[in-house]
Amino acid sequence: MFRNISKTAILTSLVVLILSGCSYKYRSANTSDATSNSNLNKEYNKVKDARDHLDIAEDMQKYVTSQTTLEATIASLSTQLMQNQKINTDKPVLITSFVRLDQLKETSEFGRVLGESLINELSNRGFNVIEYRGQMAVSINDKGEYFISRKPHEIKSSTPNTYVVVGTYSRQAGKVILNARIIDNISGKIITSARATYLHNLANDCTLFKDCAPARTINIVKEK
Repeated sequence: MFRNISKTAILTSLVVLILSGCSYKYRSANTSDATSNSNLNKEYNKVKDARDHLDIAEDMQKYVTSQTTLEATIASLSTQLMQNQKINTDKPVLITSFVRLDQLKETSEFGRVLGESLINELSNRGFNVIEYRGQMAVSINDKGEYFISRKPHEIKSSTPNTYVVVGTYSRQAGKVILNARIIDNISGKIITSARATYLHNLANDCTLFKDCAPARTINIVKEK
């Protein structure tokens, strides 16, 4: 009888061990599958997020940053600059001429037009724009009356704590790429930024920038 009990106990233990092993393998397989699925979901979410960002970038390019008129380009830049809710619109703002990307001390009538137009746009949108080019007095001659000047000795030598709007432009085939930003002149921190592409589609943009080469001339001489 004792032998029968021992055999029964041994057989029971073997069954328990076998079942435990199967259960462990099943749990291990499930754990492995769960980990694999979790990794797949993470990778899928990464791809989905990247795809969503690319879709947004495409919409941004199509509806916001690409313009076919200079007026629309200026409106796009000013709208983008206004989107940052951290801007203190009560703080004085200086607006400078846009400069060439490869020559930061060189501008053109195009760059000056952009700066002057942003004065209007940002002022109308609630910014506290100040005119720092005002002379110490109004000057008059027989051709008119003047207050704005670009001569340093005729204007104030300093300005209060301000934001400064700066911008660059880069000429490309059939288009001009523009970038603008608002900078805190004390900390140098960029408060907000904007970009736009002006699609002028001109074969030669020298007519836009007024730097076309002079027409070739032919000298007429008396034949000898």
